[in-house]
Amino acid sequence: MTQQRIDSTARTPIRVLIVDDHAIVRKGICALLSEVKGINVVGEASNGREAVAQALTLDPDVTLMDLAMPEMDGLEAIRQITAGHAGARILVLTSFVSDDKVFPAIKAGALGYLLKDSQPADLIYAIKQVSRGEPSLHPSIAVKVLQELRRPTEKTPPPNALTAREVEVLRLVAKGMSNREIAMQLTTTEATIKTHVSSILSKLQLANRVQAALYAISEGVTAPEDMPGTKA
Repeated sequence: MTQQRIDSTARTPIRVLIVDDHAIVRKGICALLSEVKGINVVGEASNGREAVAQALTLDPDVTLMDLAMPEMDGLEAIRQITAGHAGARILVLTSFVSDDKVFPAIKAGALGYLLKDSQPADLIYAIKQVSRGEPSLHPSIAVKVLQELRRPTEKTPPPNALTAREVEVLRLVAKGMSNREIAMQLTTTEATIKTHVSSILSKLQLANRVQAALYAISEGVTAPEDMPGTKA
């Protein structure tokens, strides 16, 4: 992997908190991120309890969260962090692909879900995406989630609270577009799109853009293949 591939283009450093109960994993990630311009590791935690304390104290841009840890697991840590700070951006980095880990993590408020066998460049890319408030799902996880959504269920009708413009924004959010990209496509300002996204999440009682994207697919607002990471 070349340095050019992993350099960040962010205008300000992305502040990252690394949470994993294995010191060798934390140090390895620290070593990797130390080579990336525009990303700073601001703290480490070895369990969920430490993660909650560090996240609330350091207010990182991205919390890189393991799931299986002593004292308090990653799922409970995600719940507590998002409860204390609704805007927290959490990227799960784990070996678990089972439904009882994936869906609760997303429901708890994780904005991204990456597997530990991913390439270093994929981790860098996911950190950048999540730091911008954009969803980032490992392709196999995205497919798993979409398969779950395709199962026959008793669907509730979509709320009538969304305006036509909000539905349009929601459709573009589900395609993985950033606020800036949506603003350019709809010929408006990024601040206006940010307001629309906040209104959508509030009206639908969703935690983040991942949940908004999944909602859009489950309610037929957009097609499953439009979600990032699901194309062949």
